[in-house]
Amino acid sequence: MEIRQLLYSLPKDAVNDNGIPFWSPPKRAPDALTFDAKNPIHLDYIIAAANLHAFNYGLHGNPDIDLYIKVSSAVKAPEFVPKSNVKVQLTDNDPPPAPAEDADETELSTLAASLPSPSSLAGFRLVPVEFEKDDDTNHHIDFITAASNLRAMNYGIEPADRHKTKQIAGKIIPAIATTTALVTGLVCLELYKIIDGKNDLEKFKNGFVNLALPFFGFSDPIAAPKKQLGKSTWTLWDRFEFKGDPTLQEIVDWFKKTHNLDVNMVSQGVVMLWSPFSGKAKTQERMKMKISQLVETIGKKPIPPNTTHLVVETLVSDEEGEDIDVPYLLVHL
Repeated sequence: MEIRQLLYSLPKDAVNDNGIPFWSPPKRAPDALTFDAKNPIHLDYIIAAANLHAFNYGLHGNPDIDLYIKVSSAVKAPEFVPKSNVKVQLTDNDPPPAPAEDADETELSTLAASLPSPSSLAGFRLVPVEFEKDDDTNHHIDFITAASNLRAMNYGIEPADRHKTKQIAGKIIPAIATTTALVTGLVCLELYKIIDGKNDLEKFKNGFVNLALPFFGFSDPIAAPKKQLGKSTWTLWDRFEFKGDPTLQEIVDWFKKTHNLDVNMVSQGVVMLWSPFSGKAKTQERMKMKISQLVETIGKKPIPPNTTHLVVETLVSDEEGEDIDVPYLLVHL
């Protein structure tokens, strides 16, 4: 809509006060896109965005591509209606157009009135999406690829494939073999210290290397920050260990009995195992299931036979409803 409005206010043949075409280099006139469910880039954007939004709400995405095509094809986008009173900032020296304060206030009031009451959202938690480039199932790179390619299509730029997008978005810098070999050697030296049972932090070293100078520097590592949980402390290296593949109910009961904490959400990787808004029927069903069974059922794929444990993440709160940080759970199968 914004591109259509821009082209309405400044058509491709628009000229400035000096008779020079406005859309002259380095400016490039964009082209508005019309959604087409048969266009793979359009569809990739819908699929990735829907799955990311589903993750925010603790929902499991749907892999059925035909479903996305069917639903998106049925959506009727509103027709573009140009606004004649929209002012465009032609140069950097021009003052920016003043916002329509009355319209903004009316829109904000309407949005505020449409929000549900806080009491109706008790126990509800939104889950933020943290960018992870190396998981090909989380739709992160898919979304960036589709969104950037749609913008490229607006300006007639050649779209980039997923591999190139992943390299740019992930800031992946190709490494030469000599540097990789050197870093691997330094890591192995520190690994030997762990195998040797050394627990003194001062025995370990951080290494800083630049082969071009050349420069080799070493420093003492910083201890992991400690967090408080009741009368004890923990770091990011600690785990709550559960043996024998417990049920979800057993984990919930353990948190309540041991730490007087309420479990509000349980996930494993990108799979949301349970949350309060799963519904009463699903909650009763999942509470009786073992963690491994939950992961396979909800994740819709079997756990590899050589897997000995699962790392599970929980979101818990105290009696006052405040979120409390706790270690990850290490569930032995």
